[in-house]
Order: sequence, then C-alpha cells, then structure tokens
Amino acid sequence: MTIKPVTTAVFPVGGQGTRFLPATKAVPKELLPVVDRPLLQYAVDEALAAGIERLVFVTARGKGALDEYFDVAAELVASLKAKNKTAELALLEATQLEPGRIVSIRQQEPAGLGHAVWCARHVVQNEAFAVLLPDELLWNPAAPALAEMHDAYRRLGGNVISVLEVPAEHTHRYGIVTPGAIDGLVTEVKGLVEKPKQGEAPSRLAAIGRYILQPEVMGILAAGKRGAGNEIQLTDAMAELIGVQPFHALTFTGTRFDCGDKAGHITANIALALEREDVGPAVREWLRGQLI
Repeated sequence: MTIKPVTTAVFPVGGQGTRFLPATKAVPKELLPVVDRPLLQYAVDEALAAGIERLVFVTARGKGALDEYFDVAAELVASLKAKNKTAELALLEATQLEPGRIVSIRQQEPAGLGHAVWCARHVVQNEAFAVLLPDELLWNPAAPALAEMHDAYRRLGGNVISVLEVPAEHTHRYGIVTPGAIDGLVTEVKGLVEKPKQGEAPSRLAAIGRYILQPEVMGILAAGKRGAGNEIQLTDAMAELIGVQPFHALTFTGTRFDCGDKAGHITANIALALEREDVGPAVREWLRGQLI
C-alpha cells in the first residue's frame, strides 16, 4: 500500500503565555524571539523543510499578530527597496508565505491541547496530519525533527511521535511511552500515559511536541473526554489508537529547548546565538567574563 505524504500541519497557538507576563500582555508568546526569529518561525521552517504545504494556526482572541507576521508588510518592503537594503529584504522573504498556505481557526475556549487539535478537523478532513508545538524548539538544522519523522512515517505508516529520554524525576511533566520493540531510533509504542504520578512512569521516553497522526484521532477527540488538568488531552486520544493502527516513536537526535519556560527560552537564545557568526563572538566573550 502506498503511503501518501503528509501535507497539512496544525500549530496549536492559542495559549495565553502567562509564564511570560508582562511581555505576553501585548505580544503572543509564539512571537517571542530566539535571537532574531520568533519561536513560531522556527516551527514553520521545520514544517516547510518536511514538505508541509498547508499550515493551520489554531489561535485565540488577541493572537492576530501571528497572521500579520507571515503577511506581506507592503510599506516596510517598499521602504527597504527604496533604500536598496537587499539583505533585509531577503530576511523578510522567509516570512512572506504565498496566499492560501496559512489557515487560521479560532479556539474559543482553553480546553486543552486535544481540543485545539480537534478545532482543525474540518481542514484536516480524512488525511494524516502533523502537529507542532512551537514552545518546543527542536534544534537540528542537519536533520529537522519533522522531516525525520516524515521519513519514518513513509516507511511505517500509522502514527509517529517524537520522543526524548528525560530524567526519571521529570516524567510526571510529560506524556510517557510504554515501549515495545526497538529498532535503532524507532520504538514501538505499546501505551501512552499523560503526566504519570511520580514513580509510576512506564519508561523515560517523553513526547516532545511533534506528532504525525491519522485522522481517526479527531473522532476520538470529538467525544470531549477530560483527562489530566480537566482538559481534553491529545495523549489520551492517541492512546486509543494504539493496537488499532501502527504507532511508533522516533527519538530526536538534536537539542530540545523548552521555550515555554523562561529558563529554557533564555538558554535557547544563548545556545543559538553562539552558533551565529554575526553575534556568537560577542556573546561568547561576554559569557567568559561572567564565568571568570
């Protein structure tokens, strides 16, 4: 059977970003920069590198700036052209997606990640789709996470999630995999549990915000079952697909930054800045001065 490539990606971007107040009072957390690009840009670039053609933003009130960011800033473009600022114009090109590639859907209540994904059901329809959480910056320019997952999906079909091994004391923060057979970086998923109690996790393999899912998950989410935090949990819905459809986890080989956390966001800025030729030397010099 031929497995069709995944061409639609869902970005749940309706969160209030309360951990970054007061900045997020006026700026969506997804537009907070890592060096000079917003978090959402990194996730969108990752999706495009994996062959995604349609980007579905599941937003909320006050998130209009997300669509504006990827629009054509006509006045700014005209001003840069008049000043012959070709380098700056080139930077803008990556943010100017052609008409029709972005679909925005309003999540009208904060009912959990599963609910946000379900809001995209009419766009996804009867096709496999990807989900990317922009808070999770998965950094590996040589092998972007979703592209590697897409390759695995073409071989295996079914559902594929990205995982990393986390410390045992942190398993209660994540959706955790019950592992089956292991083949290199691919682990068969025998079960999933969302935020298990301390000491009760079936493994240390944690889902880290990248998913390729079959459309049947939408029917499960439609039931509106509440899980951890009294929210509709995507992990719980995915767990119902295990044993019904192929389900695998692919271990991510790059560096993960939890940019939903202040310390993780700061760390990502420092780490990615150090890789840059334009700002890396100055940042490295400053760091040396602080560590002496």
